[in-house]
Amino acid sequence: MKSLLHITNGDSFTSRLESLQLKGDIITWREMLCEGKTLCTVGSESFWKTRFEFLNKNYKITKSWFVEKTLKEYRSLCNHKQQDQIVLWFEYDLFCQINMLAVLSWLKTHRRHAEISLVCSGNEDESDKLYGLNELSNEKLMELYQKRTVLSQDDIEYADYIWQLYCSDNPIRLENQIANNDFQFEYLSDALKTHLKRFPTIKNGLNELENHVLEIAVEKKPKSKAALMGELVTNQGFYGFGDTQYERIVTTLKPLFNSFNPVKLSKKGMEVLHSETNYYSQIRDNQMYLGGSLKYNFLYNTETDRILKL
Repeated sequence: MKSLLHITNGDSFTSRLESLQLKGDIITWREMLCEGKTLCTVGSESFWKTRFEFLNKNYKITKSWFVEKTLKEYRSLCNHKQQDQIVLWFEYDLFCQINMLAVLSWLKTHRRHAEISLVCSGNEDESDKLYGLNELSNEKLMELYQKRTVLSQDDIEYADYIWQLYCSDNPIRLENQIANNDFQFEYLSDALKTHLKRFPTIKNGLNELENHVLEIAVEKKPKSKAALMGELVTNQGFYGFGDTQYERIVTTLKPLFNSFNPVKLSKKGMEVLHSETNYYSQIRDNQMYLGGSLKYNFLYNTETDRILKL
């Protein structure tokens, strides 16, 4: 009998997977590598040190929490050396796809002889809706599991290469690579395009997501900050972010709001939204990384969909 290991995208899906009672152990990948600085050497001491510093500074994650939740699970992954089949459970969005690349990069180095397969949810019916794993019925999950994609060595090499580019200090190389995505990763190029839109735009110094926050404030006129958060989490395309990430974005934009109860932009906020003034110099943070690149060393041109180096 071949032995099995499942690696999931988060705790809520892990409990769901346990209820399906599939064979094999389950490891939860508890990270959000789409945020903050990343190093290409996944699992190294410097990698985890860099991650802890980012999470501690920006999300007040304590050392004990980080050790208990993330490192213990990672060590458990390291100890699972015998499984010859590894199944990855990830979703279509940026949050999941970046974590998936990191896991594949690690597996390429540390589990050379295992058969690696991927269950990835997204387009699951005739509608335009993209589905997370937890939104699917047990029958649908089992169907995806039966039809999972077995990754070739080339697929794994490609994922590792994209991870190296994501961790490099220049996103232009990643941008040049997106068009060549003809491997078995259906949602990767959309996720990477979404990643590049996180660099500040030329027009007003805010990125796509920050502009989206201001647009929602004006268009939906939320009655409270909680209502604003609800709108952001519900309508977010390929991002796949959670409340805590939006909380952090809204906090950096606070000077552009008059109030959050109800939600109202300030005069400056309206000017920034309509690109009548550029907010780049006020929002610039020289410590802010996206992957291996400093966020404010590059600009995104919304006219050409290209990245420019400053």
